[in-house]
Amino acid sequence: QVQLVESGGGFVQPGGSLRLSCQASGFKFSNSWMYWVRQIPGKGLEWIAQISPTGTLPYYVDSTKGRFTVTRDNAVNALYLQMNNLKAEDTGLYYCARDQRGDVRGQGTQVTVSS
Repeated sequence: QVQLVESGGGFVQPGGSLRLSCQASGFKFSNSWMYWVRQIPGKGLEWIAQISPTGTLPYYVDSTKGRFTVTRDNAVNALYLQMNNLKAEDTGLYYCARDQRGDVRGQGTQVTVSS
């Protein structure tokens, strides 16, 4: 069955960086668009980034453009999210997902940005 396991979250001060990872299994990863979504406290799931199967077409929500970079390594079925210049409003639970709505997602990794 589909498994998505995120890691790499943590506590960081504003302006800091984190790199999230997602290990995928149970489906043809190299043929799949992949997504990052997040849940901000008190809000629903928000799509923040996606990447094409070959990794050549990344897309971002406006609030993360220039700060976040989504990449993938199809050789090891892994998805990544490099997050730089983190802000307090980036605090939330981050998921990798097989769809933009996040209906099929992992268990999430917590990102907390605070001074």
